[in-house]
Amino acid sequence: MRPNPFQLKHQDPSGARRGQLNLSRGTLQTPAFMPVGTAAAVKALTPEQVEGTGAELILANTYHLALQPGHELIRKMGGLHSFMAWKRPILTDSGGFQVFSLPKKQVDEGGVTFEFQKGGTPMKLSPETSMEIQESLGSDIAMVFDECLPFPCPYDQAAKSIDRTYRWEARCQSAHQREDQHLFGIVQGSVYEDLRVRSAEQIMSLDFDGYAIGGVSVGEGLDLLKKVVNWTAPILPRDRARYLMGVGLPEDILESVERGIDMFDCVIPTRYARGGTLFTSRGRIRIEHRRYRRDQYPIDHTCDCSTCRTFSRGYLRHLFQAKEILGQVLCSIHNLRFYQRLMARIREAIEQDRFAETKRQILEELSAHAPSAR
Repeated sequence: MRPNPFQLKHQDPSGARRGQLNLSRGTLQTPAFMPVGTAAAVKALTPEQVEGTGAELILANTYHLALQPGHELIRKMGGLHSFMAWKRPILTDSGGFQVFSLPKKQVDEGGVTFEFQKGGTPMKLSPETSMEIQESLGSDIAMVFDECLPFPCPYDQAAKSIDRTYRWEARCQSAHQREDQHLFGIVQGSVYEDLRVRSAEQIMSLDFDGYAIGGVSVGEGLDLLKKVVNWTAPILPRDRARYLMGVGLPEDILESVERGIDMFDCVIPTRYARGGTLFTSRGRIRIEHRRYRRDQYPIDHTCDCSTCRTFSRGYLRHLFQAKEILGQVLCSIHNLRFYQRLMARIREAIEQDRFAETKRQILEELSAHAPSAR
């Protein structure tokens, strides 16, 4: 039996939790945000640049890595950490979300069958193969294989799905062998309160190292997201890490932290950066706007990232106009650093029992007018 990696250090009156996740390759301070490195790379950035933003844990994708270059190759090359030259912890998802988003698939008790490429040989992903892949990758945290449902989803379909997810997760637990790899369970149930409660009780009975809330980044919106977290988080064990999968925007993170969530991941900061949308302490900006053509100021005067310390908005706009990839690199560094600074601010507020006040201040800042040229 692996020791529980999570330590709850403090809880704010609002319900926000301050903790840490003790992993063999490093300690994750929570609440925490994980950059997404889908194909063993955070897009446009080197591992050193990602680490420089303050990231302590990244997420990689089981489905994509199994298809290209293949988990056996990664295993033979020393595992995922060695393969991508990332020395800190890695969490791998199970591939469930990616598989269930495919247009043509067949789901049965055994798993999911799908075509890798159009006209190609059908492939099957099961609880057992998901565990085999993640163990070969050698991530620090593996996620169970679950059935991720679309939104909206009929009640009867969701009810059948959570029972299948429970059976699949039990099979994952039986198949999982690596003692140096923690295994997290996933709660499903769409947007139905009784199903979320039932799923949570089923999954908790398996006694995983941590618990995730899945199926909440499929288009349901912030109001339903808050409801799902409200129904689910209080049921989950107080002494285990709570992970909200695929979320999100700073506003979503703040609402979810208040409801007791410890871990987050999302492609938003890097995807937005590659499109020229930047997060600042005074709202979002579009760096390609003509107002920044002669702007000599940094993206955000409060930011300590290498981009803000070195480059002007005017230069960044030029890079995007010239279609230079350096613009995407520099903006990705800034957005990831914005998220890590946000999480550090949240952790400090929880420690000082003033999360509610800090949340209000941050939301006001996020809705402020974007900085203009001076």
